[in-house]
Amino acid sequence: MSTTRVDGLRGALVERIAARHEVLGLILSAEVEKAFRAVPRHRFTGDASLEEAYGDDAVITKRDERGMSLSSVSAPWLQAAMLGQLQVQPGDRVLEIGSGGFNAALIRELVGADGSVTTIDIDSDVTGRAERCLAEAGYTDVEVICQDAEFEVEPGRKFDKILVTVGAWDIPPAWLSQLADGGRLVAPLRTMGTTRSWALERQGGALTSRGHLMCGFVPMQGAGASHGTGIALLDGNQVGLWLDEGQSVDKAALDGILSTPRAEAWSSVATGSKTPYSDQDLWLAGRLPGFCLMTAQQDALDSGVVDLPWRYGTPAFVDGGTLAYRAKPRLVEENPSVYEFGAYAHGHDADEAAELLTEQIRAWDRAGRPSPHLSVFPAGTPDAELPEGLVLNKRHTRVVISWPTAR
Repeated sequence: MSTTRVDGLRGALVERIAARHEVLGLILSAEVEKAFRAVPRHRFTGDASLEEAYGDDAVITKRDERGMSLSSVSAPWLQAAMLGQLQVQPGDRVLEIGSGGFNAALIRELVGADGSVTTIDIDSDVTGRAERCLAEAGYTDVEVICQDAEFEVEPGRKFDKILVTVGAWDIPPAWLSQLADGGRLVAPLRTMGTTRSWALERQGGALTSRGHLMCGFVPMQGAGASHGTGIALLDGNQVGLWLDEGQSVDKAALDGILSTPRAEAWSSVATGSKTPYSDQDLWLAGRLPGFCLMTAQQDALDSGVVDLPWRYGTPAFVDGGTLAYRAKPRLVEENPSVYEFGAYAHGHDADEAAELLTEQIRAWDRAGRPSPHLSVFPAGTPDAELPEGLVLNKRHTRVVISWPTAR
């Protein structure tokens, strides 16, 4: 294997990460860039080719019997972004939840000689593989543990930073108890079906956010696992709804809903073709009755049964026998690089439902397209001690999504 070729691929990857971060309004720090240039990513990606190892996508390293991903080396731009959220300092004690090896090696570069890295995973295949890959890459001082992250690594042990690289529905007490005062936790937390990587800082017995990123991860296994509910709207799951946080709908009332006439409404609110608007999803989640996500297979999009901007989870809501969802933004004729938000709806009150969804898009725009804030409190915290916002009662916590910068 040519060292020159590997160095070239690694350098090109770093340049692409930096370019993508610039588009997203992020900064690739010199320290994280140095770590990416130092760690041989191809040592952690199994049988993947060098081009795949240094490509822009995640590399799956384990699948279940259905072919679903159980473990992967995450997309490099996302790993770099989450390390930026974590703000690792030399000498930090860092716990990684969800192992793979490569991320742990990056963190080892960041903490330096005086720091420490512990990586844990519930799957012995994953930890065994991570340990072998780390050793082969020269990172023999990374502690690899096979256990359920729902529980403490060791009673009384503290970490300055905790990075979670699996999709979580809740924050168990162990994560908070292991986080040192003033420490930072970065976790992909699912709320109302939408997952964001939240940078959270400890403030007493609570956590408060310091920023977030849109992301997706394989779901947590073990005691912390939590699954939403899927509702098929067409045979073969061509189109379906996904519900979370204990939500439910009257499935019988939705039988044949997509064969009814489709109403539409447009908001007069526009966005640039490369301007992210994922914060709008959480705004809608807190303001639409019966909020859920609509999913679709590509065949359903190609045939025009539904017209979604994102087939893996587009904001929607159900009200009895009425269904509405955010439409794929349409081009503004006088400006071909600008798109207008809209909504489609089916059912008894389709016109009103489409208008309700677009009115909330207008409200989001009038509020200044604000960024959400997340606060996490222990379960049982009285309502009077919670900030104003959307309150989600989870197994261990009460999560509040608020909009402090809204006009």
